[in-house]
Amino acid sequence: MDLIRKFVEQVIEKSDYTELDKHYLYNHVLHLVGKCEKECPKASIIDVKDALVEQAVLNQKIDDLASSKDSLGCELMDLITPIPSVLNQRFNETYAQDKKRAIADFYELSKANDYVKTKAIAKNIYFKTPTDYGNLEITINLSKPEKDPKQIALAKKLAPSGYPLCQLCMENEGYYGRVDHPARTNHRIVRFNLGEEVWGFQYSPYAYFNEHCIFLDGKHEPMVIAKETFSNLLEIVEKFPGYFAGSNADLPIVGGSILTHEHYQGGRHVFAMEEAPVEKSFRFAGFENVSAGIVKWPMSVIRLNGSDKAELVALSAKILDSWRKYSDEKVNVKAFDGDVLHHTITPIARMKNGNYELDLVLRDNQTSEEYPDGIFHPHKDVQHIKKENIGLIEVMGLAILPPRLKDELAEVGKHILGTSNEMKEYHRVWADEIKQNHPEATAENITEIVNQETGRVFARVLEDAGVYKRNKQGQEAFMRFVENVGLE
Repeated sequence: MDLIRKFVEQVIEKSDYTELDKHYLYNHVLHLVGKCEKECPKASIIDVKDALVEQAVLNQKIDDLASSKDSLGCELMDLITPIPSVLNQRFNETYAQDKKRAIADFYELSKANDYVKTKAIAKNIYFKTPTDYGNLEITINLSKPEKDPKQIALAKKLAPSGYPLCQLCMENEGYYGRVDHPARTNHRIVRFNLGEEVWGFQYSPYAYFNEHCIFLDGKHEPMVIAKETFSNLLEIVEKFPGYFAGSNADLPIVGGSILTHEHYQGGRHVFAMEEAPVEKSFRFAGFENVSAGIVKWPMSVIRLNGSDKAELVALSAKILDSWRKYSDEKVNVKAFDGDVLHHTITPIARMKNGNYELDLVLRDNQTSEEYPDGIFHPHKDVQHIKKENIGLIEVMGLAILPPRLKDELAEVGKHILGTSNEMKEYHRVWADEIKQNHPEATAENITEIVNQETGRVFARVLEDAGVYKRNKQGQEAFMRFVENVGLE
């Protein structure tokens, strides 16, 4: 059986199409790909799709560019993807009977139609490192394909489109893509009500953890941390059982990569921060039914737990308002420079033993002459590992490290073993320290040693990003802020 017939057979098996549609489907795929007489061994529909895309390049149906291949691949997988109205109808029908089943079905579809790039994600390097804060998770991100120089050159020639306004807009659903914007033909968004607004629920194509999803505002509006944020997050963890939901902060340096579109992230994953204990408990005045405390974590986290959602929202808003205005020169905490705001919160919500739980991470985006990248940002001596912003995912204890480190850490290992290497100079001080501290290093254990030391650097990165340091002075200052909010 040739590739096209094999693909059509699998489309019929996995979609609303029937045997009556086989000639229609064959001709449609033939038009997209061109003639294909290759025999097809047993393989998944995604493998067959990938083979068809390569055949389309050979047939000169598409250019040999990553964007062109991606666009065709998405168009082919769209054939097994219900149209948005049908998908939403089915989701809602199932959700009314079984919330978890509806969510699971949508996730399975998002993998089956290759919107969630499971083959690419499998390339990532992943390991854990035990630290004083629990087992931190490390991912070296190899899933996203690097941009082809030809593609970059073409993108520069394109006039700005302005459509879709960003990669999170609803208008991405079904978009065929272009050189400078990913194809989303097989992309689907579940609509749901959040407060009085229509929001979308989708999965992340290059997931960093289990069932990594995005909750996005139906309108293109900037990120804002406000009272409504806390209310929205708690409502989401009600609507999506078993999922956490969190938001990046809304200021540069401490925020995420997309500040132009209001959105949250979530998923079915337990991060190290969730497992970190409360090491100092207290109750805020007027909120006697909410348990509160400081979490044993490298960043500055206040954890709230209670059964009354409205009370949690009100207290979170009070803490945010206090933090926005709070300064403490003794520990370099400064709320404003003129009218420039420095303080915000990274919030994370979850259900815990039947209660609502909110982790409020205090953030400060000041810069200085000594720390031009950010005072509470990875400092220069750890930027050889991580120099990007510390967003929501890192805050919770999962490092997303750049692909360069795959080869660079291997060279660090060679340096430690004293063998020929091409180690980058910016790793030298760190590598020499590892060499001194690990005389037991051998060819058999060097990868594990370097991985664990990388995890320890990430712990330092989080400590750098923490406003109140993990020492006596820092924790006393943290309590001064807590007392400023108002304790019982």
